[in-house]
Amino acid sequence: MNVTVEVVGEDTHEFEVEEATYADLLAEVGLSPHEVSVMVDGRPVPEDRQVDAAHVKVLRLIKGG
Repeated sequence: MNVTVEVVGEDTHEFEVEEATYADLLAEVGLSPHEVSVMVDGRPVPEDRQVDAAHVKVLRLIKGG
């Protein structure tokens, strides 16, 4: 399945995944589950859940400054 990962306000990434969790997608884009929320259809999803959506939004909770 093709999955688009949109890091809101930053980048968009495209991945081809067979079996992966949302935490696996976060690792691919270099983010920790501790600093973001993963959203599918406007709702948060657990990072250990299997990817079942073609579009994922990632919201950063912490950003240095």
